[in-house]
Amino acid sequence: MVKNKDFRIVFATTDNENLASIIAETLVQEKLAACCSIIPGAKSIYEWEAKIEKRSEFIMMIKTQNSKLDELENRIKELHSDSVPEIIAVEISELSEGYMDWMNKTIK
Repeated sequence: MVKNKDFRIVFATTDNENLASIIAETLVQEKLAACCSIIPGAKSIYEWEAKIEKRSEFIMMIKTQNSKLDELENRIKELHSDSVPEIIAVEISELSEGYMDWMNKTIK
């Protein structure tokens, strides 16, 4: 494992599997992400417009570089159906050297 300051995992959710696939494919094709994993089966409970909402969601786990974060966020917002999509970036403190090298080559 190597220390890292250049990469993030971005989490975004949607209740539509097809939309999650479109967002994931777009981000990878446009070199904004090295990889997007789509995880089904999440259940979100939240308050929206003074009502408690519950919905099944797909979590997109998006691996990217810090330098791509703003563009990636804007692209998700353009493609997403929610007026306020969940977009959360988390620092990757360490990762395998081989995976880091692959990400660097993939997201030029």
